[in-house]
Amino acid sequence: MATFEVRGLGKEFPTDPPVRALDGIDLSIGEGDFVVLLGPSGCGKSTLLDILSGLQDKTEGEVLFEGVPVAGTNSRIGVVFQDASLYPWRTVARNVEIGLEFRGVPRAERRAAAAEYLTQVGLAGFERKYPHQLSGGMRQRAGIARTLATEPAVLLMDEPFGAVDHLTRIQLQRDLLALWESRRRTVVFVTHDVGEAVYLADRVILLSPRPGRVHREFPIDVPRPRRKGDIELLALESEIYQALGRIEEQADAEL
Repeated sequence: MATFEVRGLGKEFPTDPPVRALDGIDLSIGEGDFVVLLGPSGCGKSTLLDILSGLQDKTEGEVLFEGVPVAGTNSRIGVVFQDASLYPWRTVARNVEIGLEFRGVPRAERRAAAAEYLTQVGLAGFERKYPHQLSGGMRQRAGIARTLATEPAVLLMDEPFGAVDHLTRIQLQRDLLALWESRRRTVVFVTHDVGEAVYLADRVILLSPRPGRVHREFPIDVPRPRRKGDIELLALESEIYQALGRIEEQADAEL
């Protein structure tokens, strides 16, 4: 059974005039897959991710999670946003604990889970620090640890590294791959960065300009572990850039 099955998905926002964000999306995401959604700004990548998470409703079509229609949020689906959105008055550890706290998990178990996942993301020793005492990359690591602490089967990630500097972004990509390879959670990851997409993904789903449709799927068959700058990755980047150029030219011609 696929983790997600998306069939004929459409999304229209009831503005004046209405905005058609997604149209006719068909997509299957298997258990343990690392899938990246890529496309021009405004193509509906984040909207699609929100629908998968249950944070937004679809307009038409069908979205199944583990064979069941998505209807609201699900504790088996964790979401990581671009902004870690840590509570400034809580320590790093207490930020990581918060999802478990909402579930009524006893304090000792929460603390043990926070310590475990902060260690996994490289923040051991920072449990008692406050968000303002961390760098941007460290805050994002804490946000990932907070999501992992709830033990989701799926991670939906909306440009989680978009707000950090280039070197930190590369390290966070490596850290994410290490976490993924250790547990093989299903990951759906949104980015504008073609290099990031081919480095991380099993498959890259290229969406067309609004309304977003699946323009093309790129399987990334380069063996892991991968290295930045590998000739095979660069060739795939070039192929995707060419496809992006063609769909943008087509969109301009239709204006």
